[in-house]
Amino acid sequence: MDHIDRSLLAQLQQDATQPYAVLGRSVGLSAGAAHERVRKLRERGVIRRTTVEVDPAAAGQAVLAYVMVDSASWMGDSAEAFAALPEIVEAHVIAGSASVLVKVRTATTEQLQDVLRRIYSIDGVSGTQATVVLETFFERPVPLEPTAEA
Repeated sequence: MDHIDRSLLAQLQQDATQPYAVLGRSVGLSAGAAHERVRKLRERGVIRRTTVEVDPAAAGQAVLAYVMVDSASWMGDSAEAFAALPEIVEAHVIAGSASVLVKVRTATTEQLQDVLRRIYSIDGVSGTQATVVLETFFERPVPLEPTAEA
């Protein structure tokens, strides 16, 4: 990936609906050349998908919690069990005192409590520690700093 690819990605992270002509102009390429680069970034898996960023509170999902999941055994094979809970928006196998870290969005703390109950029912889970977010200062897209090759 060169500096042009990184610039295109940065532009797309800000607004993925930009026409290829606008993208190309921003990095000194024609619309066709910009389109071809974006196509190749998709093929290589750099761009996984194009989506819309939704305000969780406006969509009725104002409660955000990070939950550390403890287990007595390896949880790396439990992805499907965590994915089956629609309130879990991210799940990561982690190193440290816990085995899995999940990001949960719900409308109420009562719904969060229900999600915690359902997490406990996943085979191998021995405990949880939830941290409820009171305020989010910011969230960033993936940083696209130039590398030594650029």
